[in-house]
Amino acid sequence: MRGRTLSAGIALAVFAGMTVTLAAQPVAASPTTTMTEARPIAATAAALAAPDISVSNVQAHLTQFNSIATSNGGNRRAGSAGYTASLTYVKTRLQSAGYTVSEQYCSSCTYPSNNLIAEWPGGPTDQVVMFGAHLDGVSAGPGINDNGTGSATLLENALVLAAQNPTMTKKVRFAWWTDEEQGLNGSRFYVNSLNTTQRGYIKGYYNFDMVGSINGGYFINRVTSTTAAPLKAYWDSLGLQPEENVEGQGRSDDYYFQQAGIPTSGYAAGASARKTSSQAAKWGGTANSAYDPCYHRACDTTANVSATVLNRAADGVAYALWQLAVGGGTPTNDFSVAVSPTTRTVARGASTTATVSTATTAGSAQSVSLSASGAPSGVSVSFSPSSVTSGGSATMTLTASASAATGTFTVTVTGTGSVTRTASLTLTVTGTGGCAGGQVIGNGGFENGSTPWTASSGVITNASGQPARTGSYKAWLNGYGSTRTENLSQSVTVPAGCASYTLSFWLHIDTAETTSSTAYDRLTVQVGSTTLATYSNLNAAAGYAQRSFNVAGFAGQTVTLRFTGTEDSSLQTSFVIDDVTLQAS
Repeated sequence: MRGRTLSAGIALAVFAGMTVTLAAQPVAASPTTTMTEARPIAATAAALAAPDISVSNVQAHLTQFNSIATSNGGNRRAGSAGYTASLTYVKTRLQSAGYTVSEQYCSSCTYPSNNLIAEWPGGPTDQVVMFGAHLDGVSAGPGINDNGTGSATLLENALVLAAQNPTMTKKVRFAWWTDEEQGLNGSRFYVNSLNTTQRGYIKGYYNFDMVGSINGGYFINRVTSTTAAPLKAYWDSLGLQPEENVEGQGRSDDYYFQQAGIPTSGYAAGASARKTSSQAAKWGGTANSAYDPCYHRACDTTANVSATVLNRAADGVAYALWQLAVGGGTPTNDFSVAVSPTTRTVARGASTTATVSTATTAGSAQSVSLSASGAPSGVSVSFSPSSVTSGGSATMTLTASASAATGTFTVTVTGTGSVTRTASLTLTVTGTGGCAGGQVIGNGGFENGSTPWTASSGVITNASGQPARTGSYKAWLNGYGSTRTENLSQSVTVPAGCASYTLSFWLHIDTAETTSSTAYDRLTVQVGSTTLATYSNLNAAAGYAQRSFNVAGFAGQTVTLRFTGTEDSSLQTSFVIDDVTLQAS
């Protein structure tokens, strides 16, 4: 959550005129240490069909986020390696489950980086139910309650929806936002990118931010609104007596949706505000203590989460989703298809394999015939066996002829039974086999003119104001002490079939800024649409430092390596780059 109190989270939609009824006896609030609890008794078909979300699975996602932070400087701040790894984790799980997933680059964010958007097939495109959670944290710690809990709750609900694969009456869209902690920038960028028609399609947005506070309460955004009805109905059935989320008003990602006229609601468990005596009496916990004592601190780890509060939020999301977007139950005799691994590389004259797995997701097992499409010219695809009973698996063999088309292609695997289900594999075909290897960057030391670089005027220079690391030339971005953006880029083809891919460059940052806390001037490093790192005047130091990144994820692709320097209106910061390499071996 942004600012002194709350963080951003998950979102959902309620439709005008909808009534939500529950015929359940109130359930007394259990102690915050309880791991699981019974589902409420519900009268509606949607309530009966809504799945029980495993809190253990949600906690497993939180463990992954905590591990990612530990491996990347202790945090998952927007634009950092920890944020990028968190996004990759969520994206990979969603793609494997069958979602249509895209990344949206937020160029106006304080730390430019990507939002993640995912849609589940089915439902009318002009009737959208949207869930959103901010994926970033602050630099002080791993950000597990704020907002790993919202992100993990959203992810597990998305995976359960995919596994159940019910008939959809509305289109369900999930979003994980970047740069919330710097001012709700990711969600603002997304809302501003929508035209009037697209905004009208979104019938409601539900935001879930900090939904596992260890001394938490039960708060709902706009609790008396029609939009909030299914969220409130579920917690009412547990006897929780939820209250309005006063602390979080205007401080999380629902804000810009609301400003755009889109109905909003959501769950929260509280941030740095203190629990009152009356709240402690009805919810348990410690009166006159913060809902989250580790808010925006290094101790916001997996130990800083109440399993009970988290479980109630996760189940409430599922209940609301089923109320709003799910039809009369799951299809009879349904199955899923998955491919592992999802990427393969093959040289001309060689072959490679992958495993195609199926699972029965509804009804009884059935016979599934396997086929493939999208393979390039000269590549054949076969399955052994070619037909399986759902729950079984087959080996897919991809064989490239000596004259097969080279490049990267998407091969779609189709399983045909009572319904049709698909999965995809990214196949890269190389021309000669093995690893081409070597240095991919051209003129990495800038000693041979500007080719093949594309650069702002004066960036590649031998000016004496900043020395090159080696030779006479270097790339010098910014350093003017006035508002200015400068770019340096090169299109590179990353060979396939190698064991390692390392992008390195030497960077010297010189600044006249005097602050020790505010990033006024920034250098962003990107490969394609992926932000590898963001540096600022806060990273200034004497001499050059080598920066290195694993870019194996771009093997077999032609992408643009881009350095973008931005400088504010006063006090110069110079970003000086030299000896750029991308070694494949």
